Amino acid sequence: MRTVGIIAEYNPFHNGHAYHIAEARRLTGADYCIVVMSGDFVQRGTPAIMDKFLRARSALLNGADLVLELPVYYAAGSAEYFASGAIALLDKLGVTDALFFGSESGDIRVLSSLADALLDESPRFQQMLKQQMKAGATYPQARNLALSVTVPHLTDKLFALQSPNNILGIEYLKALKRRHSKIQPYTIGRSGAEYHSASLESIYSSALAIRESIKERGDIQYIRDQVPPSAYALMEEAFGHTFPILPDDLSALLPYKLLLEREKGYTGYLDIDGSFSDRLCNMLPSFTDYSSFCELLKTRNTTYTRVARNLLHILLDIRSDDMAQFSRDDHIYYARILGINREAEPLFGAIKERAAIPLLSKLSDAADRIGQGSGRRLLNADIRSGNIYSLLVQHKFGGQIQNEYQKPIAVV
Repeated sequence: MRTVGIIAEYNPFHNGHAYHIAEARRLTGADYCIVVMSGDFVQRGTPAIMDKFLRARSALLNGADLVLELPVYYAAGSAEYFASGAIALLDKLGVTDALFFGSESGDIRVLSSLADALLDESPRFQQMLKQQMKAGATYPQARNLALSVTVPHLTDKLFALQSPNNILGIEYLKALKRRHSKIQPYTIGRSGAEYHSASLESIYSSALAIRESIKERGDIQYIRDQVPPSAYALMEEAFGHTFPILPDDLSALLPYKLLLEREKGYTGYLDIDGSFSDRLCNMLPSFTDYSSFCELLKTRNTTYTRVARNLLHILLDIRSDDMAQFSRDDHIYYARILGINREAEPLFGAIKERAAIPLLSKLSDAADRIGQGSGRRLLNADIRSGNIYSLLVQHKFGGQIQNEYQKPIAVV
């Protein structure tokens, strides 16, 4: 039995994702496909446009066999945290033979060589990095210059560090190397529109373009050709009831939490330093909505996405000291199932036999399976974020709030 792992957000699931799953199975010779997927909040610092169970069902209908939730501490974290959590989860299952990811480069050797260089971080590299940043360079600029001097044979490969999927792929490779994992990495060149493309193109548009189309047009008919028919049917059923949830839907909840925390500052939250905390305190009276507030807070060295993640960390109570403990404990304490394929019984049997962590299908069983320590704190953060997402849905569309314990996993 051969199993391939994919790390994804599926925000939302589209044709490119279906192609990626099919190629992952074909090129790795996998019998089964496991997807580690962000839950209800994603790395851009926003709520997912569709809830995690609908996105999991879309993946299952298009080639995935098991969808597991990437805990929110990692799903809403930087590329390094995102990759560390996801790779740890795949590795601890004990059945993952291959990792398959998309990249702009499409060359695993280039990405692996850059991963090696960034893992090394020699004293000379660190010294040059600090010097360049002190002189006013941004982190990417300083990093590239330090690499070009300390590992000059990679100078012609540094272009790969300018593309988001390459950067994330390098973090996957770094995480695999740190763990001395036996999982074999594969990459495929990105097809269709670029990651940041905001316009619909042919049948392989970016997730960003699809989200922007839904936001601007207030309709999903224009994206029909961009998503598999089964995924579109789920969208049609959910549209206007639980979907779409957009970034500015955070505008009602966020200022309340920011006001509660203003007097003591925000430095206890993940990735927030004193400078950002002070800026946030000073700018809070200017809050009008989420998107414009992110624009207001961004600076030359703090991108819009970094601002958005910081604000999400505050809203979801994602704290630095907890992340430090989770990292010391090797990141992952459980694998929570979001969706399963009934025909993948041999895969589940193998996981139950080989996994180093419990496989959770019911939250009600969690206390007995993972105890009340750090693992429970990590799971509580997932439950809390899911309930907050349900509040966003209820505030926008009405209806009854469904808590995490009431939500059934997707089964196909």
